[in-house]
Amino acid sequence: MNCHALLGEGAYFAPELGNVWVRYGGRESPEGARMGLKAWMRAQPTGVAGRRQMPQFNLTEQELDDLIDFLEWTSRIDTLGWPPNDAG
Repeated sequence: MNCHALLGEGAYFAPELGNVWVRYGGRESPEGARMGLKAWMRAQPTGVAGRRQMPQFNLTEQELDDLIDFLEWTSRIDTLGWPPNDAG
């Protein structure tokens, strides 16, 4: 319960994941979104005081690619307007 929601299911501690591909610019620049998501996941946790932190899972390159492929796929699901804003 201390994590993300996916298509509205799950926790609301961290941003919705169903539109993270879009928020990272995947429609306009798929390669840029992929690079940005990988960099963000590799940089976790940031250690910034007072901020929620995502753990470091030490994913392999293949695992990162698979996860990002999944996030891209979820961005194409017709969610009938969910989430109600881009921030998720």
